[in-house]
Amino acid sequence: MSSSCNSQSCDSSTCGSPDAKMAQQDMAINSSLGKIKHKILVMSGKGGVGKSTVSVNLALALAAKGYKVGLMDVDLHGPDICRMLNLTQKLKDEDVSQQKLLPPMVYNDNLKVISLEYMMENRDDAIIWRGPLKIQAIRQFIADLDWGDLDYLVIDSPPGTGDEPLTVAQTIKDSHALVVTTPQEVSLADVRKSLNFCKHVKMDVVGMVENMSGFVCPHCNETVEIFKSGGGEKTAADYGVRFLGRIPLDPKVVDAGDEGKPYLSSAEDTPATRAFDEVVANVVDALKNKVSLNMAGAACDCASGTCNC
Repeated sequence: MSSSCNSQSCDSSTCGSPDAKMAQQDMAINSSLGKIKHKILVMSGKGGVGKSTVSVNLALALAAKGYKVGLMDVDLHGPDICRMLNLTQKLKDEDVSQQKLLPPMVYNDNLKVISLEYMMENRDDAIIWRGPLKIQAIRQFIADLDWGDLDYLVIDSPPGTGDEPLTVAQTIKDSHALVVTTPQEVSLADVRKSLNFCKHVKMDVVGMVENMSGFVCPHCNETVEIFKSGGGEKTAADYGVRFLGRIPLDPKVVDAGDEGKPYLSSAEDTPATRAFDEVVANVVDALKNKVSLNMAGAACDCASGTCNC
């Protein structure tokens, strides 16, 4: 939501121009982003690999550790975040009509959430938008919302390398990509496109997660590699990015997501939750120390001023 123009900063011929409005929004975006320490774009070249599951559980796990966290759903055509968190709040008309920052949904004291479903009258309506509308919506998610001070902003994106991840890369220039894959080659082929996308737009990759990596049978405790195993780790090594961990399949993840009670970040002690704890710890460690690998595989320390990412 744009603020009113300052008469001392522009004249009547330019004050209402698209360029002036864009400049005002850029200022609002920069102000908002300046209050957020770490921005994580959860992405993948392939759909159905568990990006939303990783995004939701990562945000919850970070919030449970005491960090202030924002969760932003930029999968505009297929938003799932609200349902996975059982959030039914709707943006109130009085909030939209007033000239002020809009309140995001509050999940708990440490987690704020925004999704297009928050602004829709009927959440089952189809979003039939071309690129410009999607770009503007994502920019407004940053500029017009009262995120406040955050330690982490987790951004759940749709599959591919189109408008949504590109808009995030161009708008949030210090964001880090967290790439999710499953072990089989058909997924890894698309994920390699994601890694090349990050290289092209100069987005640092915090690491790669191999999801659905083996299934532990609840009856015999034997592990079955339904989608193979190890492909994500090998691809991470080939591209010189950090491997954050592998998460096994667990039917409870599906049930919990449908019920709005995410499972991987829960207190249960299972192979899946232990594996996800390791992923979260690796993400925190990588961003805390500002140490990552660039796409050529050369180590760099951004904090020391010798960053070559």
